[in-house]
Amino acid sequence: MQPSKPFFEDEFGGSYLLLEPGSFTIGDQNGSGHPNEQPCTEVTLSEPIFLGARPVTQIQWSTRMGSNPSKFQDGWSAGLRPVESISFHQVQHFLEVLNTEPSTYLGLNGKWRLPSEAEWEYAAKAGTKTRWSFGNKDSELDAHGWHAGNSGATTREVGSKKANQWGFYDMHGMIHEMTSDHWNKNHSNHHCTQAPRENSNPEFRVAKGGSWFTESDSSRSSSRRKFSIHEGRDGIGIRLVWEPTEKIE
Repeated sequence: MQPSKPFFEDEFGGSYLLLEPGSFTIGDQNGSGHPNEQPCTEVTLSEPIFLGARPVTQIQWSTRMGSNPSKFQDGWSAGLRPVESISFHQVQHFLEVLNTEPSTYLGLNGKWRLPSEAEWEYAAKAGTKTRWSFGNKDSELDAHGWHAGNSGATTREVGSKKANQWGFYDMHGMIHEMTSDHWNKNHSNHHCTQAPRENSNPEFRVAKGGSWFTESDSSRSSSRRKFSIHEGRDGIGIRLVWEPTEKIE
């Protein structure tokens, strides 16, 4: 899918698509999700950001960090697979490296960060209310994502399945993706903004999207799981946000 909205590409060929302000309902709207996806809550994104069309690849990580911790490095195309087996602490270092020098795209200065859970789910749903962005039938998942039923017990090259309606790839499966939100057991008392949610226990964060070893239900747009900031696992990776530090006219 060719993005019709403003976008830019980084030096690794990764695309970052404009995620425009808007409102959506976070949580499971179909009655088939986990209790931690309730209650459904309207959230408003008031600030535009650019979100990676694909997860961060092994080549992007290793070029910046000088090493590749990923489990799935076999084959000529391994560099195009998502980086995984990275901890939240390592990701913070990666972001520090990225932000060491000012970044300018589309005539704007900005900074790199992880998406919040609200930003991630807003992009994954892409204006839909169904279980997945493509509908409610898991029989159609194979065309849109890598999961336990079709991955062959490994990650695959990013962007090799269909994009959703807004041009984002691999939102349903491949790897769980870290967000900056502290883990909260559900959406009660959500502040209804795009900012990450915080609490008194920052040790656990929210990951989204399902992975190569999970069943289809885990890849729904609203599904969520917690992970420890101290551990790196082969089913968890990242997708980047580039946040303009200047106002978009």
